[in-house]
Amino acid sequence: MRSVQVTALDGPSSVTISEVPEPSPGPQDVLVQVKALGISWPDLLQTKGEYQIKPEVPFQLGVDFAGVVVSAPAESGLEAGDRVACALPYGGGADLVAVHQESVFPLPDNLSFEAGAALPMNYLTAEFALVTRGGVRPDHTVLVNGAAGGVGTACIQVAKGLGARVIAVVSTEEKAEFARSAGADEAVLVDGFLKRVKELTDGVGVDVVVDVVGGDLMTDNLRALAPLGRVLVLGFTGGEIPQVKVNRLLLNNVDVRGVGWGAYAMVRPGFMRGQWTALLPMMQSGVIDPPIGKVYQLAEVADALAEMDARRTLGKSVVSFS
Repeated sequence: MRSVQVTALDGPSSVTISEVPEPSPGPQDVLVQVKALGISWPDLLQTKGEYQIKPEVPFQLGVDFAGVVVSAPAESGLEAGDRVACALPYGGGADLVAVHQESVFPLPDNLSFEAGAALPMNYLTAEFALVTRGGVRPDHTVLVNGAAGGVGTACIQVAKGLGARVIAVVSTEEKAEFARSAGADEAVLVDGFLKRVKELTDGVGVDVVVDVVGGDLMTDNLRALAPLGRVLVLGFTGGEIPQVKVNRLLLNNVDVRGVGWGAYAMVRPGFMRGQWTALLPMMQSGVIDPPIGKVYQLAEVADALAEMDARRTLGKSVVSFS
């Protein structure tokens, strides 16, 4: 069968399509025929050996994927032919994948396999960030930095599903339009965003900042908060890990909270399925409709990763296995 293999830690150029043996599912595994593979930030970092999970090369890439159940344990609630979306630390990029039943989720009929491959990591991360770590309520205003990317658009849509107002922060007018099309109420450019956010909130500030960028935005993130607000730290796509002067937290009664979804969710049986159940009504209503930036063919998977590395992606990139 075909497999997306990382053969060296040299970035996207080290990713190849190889023939490997079919997997043998364990007693609690679901065997899935993969139809689409999502391209995510952890995938890119893993090609460089820069992610916290560091499998030995060669290894099979792939965090998010969607497809059809081939076989499943009786207690999983799944049957052959069911449409599913799945999440793994890595290893989802092949024609057939054996994945533990805890990491397999029913895919609503109104969503395509490409949409399904865009869902698991980004939207479960967004739900964990906004609900478990952020405590977002319908009367809240949420600011999303890096709002035109996969995690950013997921946070926009989940926040809207929770009833919150959403302000997107992006780097270009094209990305601003993309964020608005994903559901943001307002979109502002990152240069001078603090002043504009204060204007949009009548000087009060926002309740929650979702930050996937890091770098030199942190100080203005903190200044953008209303009293008792919190910055949720999801990552550092800007490349630099910021420092926080904790006197700012004390003076303004604000928080900085880490959001490490995988490390928390993947070791707690039933947690991810509970998250998915909470998100299903949003999927079925159309509030969650993951923006697909581009669909690549399997032979183009290295190109998809290179585009992400160059910060040229909008929404979620997906690789088709058809």
